Amino acid sequence: MTDAARIVVVGGGAIGCGVAFQLAEAGVTDVLVLEKEPALCAVTSAQAAGLVGQVRSSVERTRLAMWSVATFSRLERESEVKPGWRQTGSLRIAQTPERVKEFHHLIDVAHRAGLEVTLLDREAARRMWPELDFRPARAILWCPTDGYLQPADLVASYRHEAARRGVRFRTGVRVTGFRKKGGRIVAVETEEGPVGCEYAIDAAGAHGYHLARMAGLDLPIVPVRHHYIVTTPTGNLGPEMPVLRLPDATLYARAEMRALLLGGWEPRALSLDPRSYGPADPLPPIEEDWPVLATFMENFRPFAGPLADQPVRRVFTGWPTFTPDGRFVIGESSEVPGFVCAVGCNAHGVSGSAGIGRHLVESLFEKTPSAYVKSLSPDRFARGFDWAEAERAARRVLETYYAIGH
Repeated sequence: MTDAARIVVVGGGAIGCGVAFQLAEAGVTDVLVLEKEPALCAVTSAQAAGLVGQVRSSVERTRLAMWSVATFSRLERESEVKPGWRQTGSLRIAQTPERVKEFHHLIDVAHRAGLEVTLLDREAARRMWPELDFRPARAILWCPTDGYLQPADLVASYRHEAARRGVRFRTGVRVTGFRKKGGRIVAVETEEGPVGCEYAIDAAGAHGYHLARMAGLDLPIVPVRHHYIVTTPTGNLGPEMPVLRLPDATLYARAEMRALLLGGWEPRALSLDPRSYGPADPLPPIEEDWPVLATFMENFRPFAGPLADQPVRRVFTGWPTFTPDGRFVIGESSEVPGFVCAVGCNAHGVSGSAGIGRHLVESLFEKTPSAYVKSLSPDRFARGFDWAEAERAARRVLETYYAIGH
């Protein structure tokens, strides 16, 4: 073996580095993170908008998000390398009676999880976002502990804190396969030679499918297009303003310094069949879809007015991975012992990275993982699936991201 570690994490984005940090926090420090790109946070994580929301439709998902927020806040306070965490709070706006009813359900879930949320009137919201017209709002849900961060800063903070505890990082190293003994993973094969290990963790994002195939698993990890815009600066916005979510318009927004960042969820999503490209291939480029982006701005116009006409400075695009059932894939495979998944993050890779890492630690090292963590196992796909249907279902998860009850 050219190298060895108890745990080898393949993928140096927010998930891979977040997992490494959570392992180190739990006392598991013989960890090596491998990234095929020359730098960490180089592919999907780099394209994320960085929104961090905790209001979810289940207590388990809410608590996962709360764990991430607690981690970001602690790193911002204590780490020498800050994650760029801005705890601005968030405003979620209802435009229909059905959405108002959903808000009351979300409030109940939040309170059961221990998350502070409340309803605000239009005037209180307008004081936070003076440029917006809140008259179309039927209800406004306020979560004061939400916020946003910069993905590259978060990954740098994870790396610093994990390395300080003994975790190692190697970039520019491509994984080519796995060695097994008695059916169990015993080494990760790389272009530079094999790396012995007890566990190999798949945190390879849009190449997560390929890594699983190398290990002998077929997992429906489907890249689905997502993009957002950043406008030119305007003097009326500032980084302290809360994140906005407009689920009835399928939009989210925040200030990017003095500019507006605006993104949304497409009604007809575009996906990739990961079997159409190889593990060594770069991800297919994404062309800027101006009709879709223009729809985002028009859907924002009832609230934004002239702000919806602010010129676009840049378009960000990426291939976050989705699963057919909209749930993460976390935990060790019983089919291939030693192969562990941390993939299929359904556009929560950055915001959920600390919570996902904590769930992975729970799945591997706690005697009685929760029923929720067990439900995320890759074994749920062991009986096989139809690829065409899996891809349609994964697209549907993005298309219905803000649907009531999602």
